[in-house]
Amino acid sequence: MKDQYNPRLLTVVCAVAVLGAVFVMSVSVAHAQQQNGARLHSITTISSTIPSNGDINPYGVFRIPRTVGNLTRGNILVSNFNNSNNLQGTGTTLVQISPNGNFSLFAQIDPSTLPGPCPGGVGLTTALVVLRSGWVIVGSLPTTDGMPDTAQAGCLIVLDSNGNVVETITDAQINGPWDMTVFDASGGEGDRHREAVLFVTNVLNGTVAGGGQIVNEGTVLRIVLSVSSEDAPTVKSLTVIGSTFPERTDPNALVIGPTGVALSKNNKLLYMADSLNNRIAAIANPLTRQSSDLTGSTLSVGGSLNDPLGLTLAVNGDILTANGNDGNLVVTRPNGTQIDTIVARHNPKRTRSSAYSRVR
Repeated sequence: MKDQYNPRLLTVVCAVAVLGAVFVMSVSVAHAQQQNGARLHSITTISSTIPSNGDINPYGVFRIPRTVGNLTRGNILVSNFNNSNNLQGTGTTLVQISPNGNFSLFAQIDPSTLPGPCPGGVGLTTALVVLRSGWVIVGSLPTTDGMPDTAQAGCLIVLDSNGNVVETITDAQINGPWDMTVFDASGGEGDRHREAVLFVTNVLNGTVAGGGQIVNEGTVLRIVLSVSSEDAPTVKSLTVIGSTFPERTDPNALVIGPTGVALSKNNKLLYMADSLNNRIAAIANPLTRQSSDLTGSTLSVGGSLNDPLGLTLAVNGDILTANGNDGNLVVTRPNGTQIDTIVARHNPKRTRSSAYSRVR
């Protein structure tokens, strides 16, 4: 379920970690505009992402689909991964930012009062979605000191539309949830019980033990949720649909592995940023398959890709991928052809969320 956008212009929200700010980048992605040479590559700062407790390093970025509770349609929800001491895997806050830059704290999560297990505590990752029914789901990959050797499995944390934590989702296969997208059928008119399907990448399967060496154990999970407007979501099924992705710990990025995910327009492919292989992978039949597609097929590799991290879909079906090593945004056709590279003017050295983008 997606809101409709002007097919001739896509507005991408980019979270720039080093500066702790949200930027708006206007990117022309429609074929007609590209043919006419009308390429708008401007970046404008609209807000800081730093709340009063000093959390920095904005990771998850999601456009709120509906006004429910304290969530406002069209605003951007952002999760912070670092605390005020710049320790990775210790951020506990979600902030909400309007298109004109109005800033508010949506939630500050206390690891000591979680309503369920979350191995290691709270360190909010890029795995962030807002359901149409108003539930917020965010990944946690916690550390005690910001270093990879203290990273633990974490969980998915569920909040209501007012920012209250209502439950945690844990499973042996949820191990370092790093990124996430959703196929959302919740919040339908006249039907208070619907489903939402999460697609979650995991990067802690063997990475800590690997001590910086590449291990081929990264996974992609499909988690089907039963969703009610009144009761917290419940897990109906959990299936591994992608596996053996390369991953490793990293002193600067904490962990590098399978990251940004997005469904194709026809929902028949799940695109994924395979960072260490410098490619965009595609997993077939993500909504229905009952077994792993392993590392999927290669949609695009190399070229302007430079450690692809953030990944989202343009309204015309093109894939937008944000690079971790140079902050640039790469536009790729569904056939794998890279057609444009938008050079980031704000270009910090590699931090995992240096130019992460999502639009729903």
